[in-house]
Amino acid sequence: MFKSKRELVYIILAGIFVTNAVVAELIGGKLIQIGPFVMSIGIIPWPIVFLSTDIINEHFGKAGVQKLSLITASLIAYTFVILFVAIKIPAAIGISTVTDSQFYAVFGQSMWIIVGSIVAFLTSQFVDVFIFWLLRDKTGGKMMWLRSTGSTVVSQLIDTFVVMGIAFWLPGKMTTAVFLNASLTGYTFKLIIAVVLTPLIYVGHRLIEKYLGDEATHDIVKHAAEHSLHHKVEE
Repeated sequence: MFKSKRELVYIILAGIFVTNAVVAELIGGKLIQIGPFVMSIGIIPWPIVFLSTDIINEHFGKAGVQKLSLITASLIAYTFVILFVAIKIPAAIGISTVTDSQFYAVFGQSMWIIVGSIVAFLTSQFVDVFIFWLLRDKTGGKMMWLRSTGSTVVSQLIDTFVVMGIAFWLPGKMTTAVFLNASLTGYTFKLIIAVVLTPLIYVGHRLIEKYLGDEATHDIVKHAAEHSLHHKVEE
């Protein structure tokens, strides 16, 4: 079914990446409050997206992440279309347990989030890739935690403010003060989660190494670095 173990690894990572990105869009309309802080519940899956981004970056290079990011953005747009159609089709009166207003209250807001997320997602992912490989080049391939955390610090800042701005501030659902508070809070929490999850990058690398073998893993990491650092696009 799969041409190689390497291909299977990429598909599994891509599945984790896409699933968390789409789920984040669908649940992002719900705001939660922790103490005095307000944030979108969508912050929960996003650290997993950035974590999988770093693992894919390390093993499949810049091209692997960029291609997957474009595919994911297209799938998010497809989700937007399906939601739009689903909202327009009326519920069966007296039969459906979910009314049109209830359905819209949940997924109508998600459509605004999806618009913001497509813009934020692509921007943050390309920035993440750039910083990841810049730091990898500067450190000579050492300190995986540094390039992972460093790229996440910047990319999640962009992602959070753009998403919250388009989804909540522009439609007038948040005042500027609440928008800034929610964005800073969401960014802080996502960053904390991402830092806490950093050891999982080493776990993921080790699992891939165990599955593919030391030599094969070394070869694909070397191949990814050569193509990414020399700005070549893998066919």
